[in-house]
Amino acid sequence: MDVSIRNIRKEFGKFPALHGLSLDIGSGELIALLGPSGSGKTTLLRLIAGLEQPTEGQIFFGKEDASLKSVQERNIGFVFQHYALFRHMTVADNIAFGLKVRPKATRPPASEIRKRVSDLLDMVQLSGLEKRYPSQLSGGQRQRVALARAMAIEPSVLLLDEPFGALDAKVRKELRRWLREFHDRTGHTTFFVTHDQEEALELADRVVVMSQGKVEQVGTADDVYDRPNSPFVFSFIGESSHLPVTVKEGTISYLGQPIGIRDAGVEGEGTLFFRPQDVALTTDTAALSGKVTASRRLAGTRIAELDISSGNGVAHHIEIEVPLEAEVAIGKELSFRPTQWKFFRG
Repeated sequence: MDVSIRNIRKEFGKFPALHGLSLDIGSGELIALLGPSGSGKTTLLRLIAGLEQPTEGQIFFGKEDASLKSVQERNIGFVFQHYALFRHMTVADNIAFGLKVRPKATRPPASEIRKRVSDLLDMVQLSGLEKRYPSQLSGGQRQRVALARAMAIEPSVLLLDEPFGALDAKVRKELRRWLREFHDRTGHTTFFVTHDQEEALELADRVVVMSQGKVEQVGTADDVYDRPNSPFVFSFIGESSHLPVTVKEGTISYLGQPIGIRDAGVEGEGTLFFRPQDVALTTDTAALSGKVTASRRLAGTRIAELDISSGNGVAHHIEIEVPLEAEVAIGKELSFRPTQWKFFRG
């Protein structure tokens, strides 16, 4: 099911939660809505579900305007962070619930409901647990039951609101891989809300990066990580450092001194962004340099924290990745150049 969001604005009282937001989602895509708290991710999800009504704008499922339809009419599958399972019902009854409460005219026969529950238990790898209650399951198992319950109604669109937020790191990682495989088998159009960058980059076909009720960038994991289109996206996705610089005739300078890199496509004052791993140590004078204030081991490399003089008594704090054998004693001066970077004007 294609989903098109057209100029959606949502206000709560006088507070604007979403500002004229538009998105086009292809049938079968797994889309991650990623952003800090308050960016509008869950509000957008609730609007798609019909749990909230837009102040302005429309939401289309295929060619049909779903904006004024009820939650039931939209046929949405919704999975919450805290499962929302019925504690007094068995696993099988939880999964079958959405089918059993349908009006008689659209309710499948009991035999078909049992078969669908059995098929879903196989799909979520919980066969044999149908008679257990939620309290007898692990967190990861409960979340799989919640997903099976959402899938039982054969939803037009599947919405996941931080579904792994209440789980520990190891279980989250296992369920991420499982969810990706599950999605590829079922092919539902899926929206996945998260504030976890790793989760979004690993799972999604495309990532929608949101900030203050607006879409900052939409793209694949490679797009938003390697080709961020704004200072916010560069700062929010992954680790990064930034410094004020000037570009004149292609030469990039910090405090009036060339730092050994060029960018022929830009000119003027702005900010240079780069990631800790995208640097190379050097002994050249045309480079950035700073004093080591701390260092820490990170797998097969080491992160050095540097203070780079700003010339006005205030030091810029940055981090760079260095080889394990590099000498990074506190107070040592290190010189380096970014090997990949992005310049943003202003």
